[in-house]
Amino acid sequence: MAYRIPSRVALSRMSTPGKVPIVACHPVAISQIQQRHSSHSPLGSPPTIQRKKITLESLRSLYKKNEPITMITAHDFPSGHVADHAGMDMVLVGDSLAMVALGMEDTSEVLLDEMILHCRSVSRATKSAFTIGDLPMGSYEVSPSQALESAIRVIKEGRVQGVKLEGGTEMAAAIQRIASAGIPVLGHVGLTPQRQNSLGGFRVQGKTTLGALKVLEDAIAVQEAGAFAVVLEAVPAEVASLVTKKLQIPTIGIGAGNGCSGQVLVQVDMSGNFPPGRFLPKFVKKYGDVWGESMKAMQAYKEEVKNRSYPEPQHTYPMPADELSQFQQAIQIESV
Repeated sequence: MAYRIPSRVALSRMSTPGKVPIVACHPVAISQIQQRHSSHSPLGSPPTIQRKKITLESLRSLYKKNEPITMITAHDFPSGHVADHAGMDMVLVGDSLAMVALGMEDTSEVLLDEMILHCRSVSRATKSAFTIGDLPMGSYEVSPSQALESAIRVIKEGRVQGVKLEGGTEMAAAIQRIASAGIPVLGHVGLTPQRQNSLGGFRVQGKTTLGALKVLEDAIAVQEAGAFAVVLEAVPAEVASLVTKKLQIPTIGIGAGNGCSGQVLVQVDMSGNFPPGRFLPKFVKKYGDVWGESMKAMQAYKEEVKNRSYPEPQHTYPMPADELSQFQQAIQIESV
């Protein structure tokens, strides 16, 4: 038994007299031509109210007015898209994507080429936010020249507006080299995750007088080297507040209290987009339950597919009755 598929000529003869053969092209309105009938369509759409592009001057203005600077991480187009729509001042393509996007154990595994790919994805979405790309471990420590070469690649290929790198006094020369080339640099002192092995793990920094002085020394070195701002990570709130007052550039806190010039969190952490039981640092506040909502939606979808309640008629595309009848006649099963 087999289907006998008629030729186009035969199908044409089956058409109703006086009508255009069913293989011919029918006139279609321009709006219908432009309509997409595929899930593979662009995700992007401009915000309801398009903001002006955030620049270094915008950030400096916020700092001078003592208005907190908002910053969030993003690792792909969708996460960058929602961050931009939410009105974030800054978006960081952080090397934390090694874990939250690529399933790696820590940030030391991610490569510069991988960071650039993710920067390019996020930058397509962040039409307003000032977007920063992290320089991953191994891409800037060898020399200031290496640091500049890596920064240029992140800017040119990643299409972001600035770069971030970890380290204080020891990285001042690299920061200066990058900044002197006209590339905005965001510093990062205190707990520097790329160096967690030498720090004895992810430990709070600046808990002693000597430790606090080291944090201040590093922050000042970063400032003097030309960074436009500095991240303070896992530093006692009192220390971070005092360091902020000593500086003339904004501080962006993460686990550093409310006395910083702004705050940053990893988007996956604060949005609750992770399975139950995952460890969260003390400073993270969970503002949503993206994982839970996604699970509910997918489980409902699975159940409806299994019991055939999805898709319903409203989820399908209709076919004219006469065309359907002709199609049924055309594929009548015949003996071979």
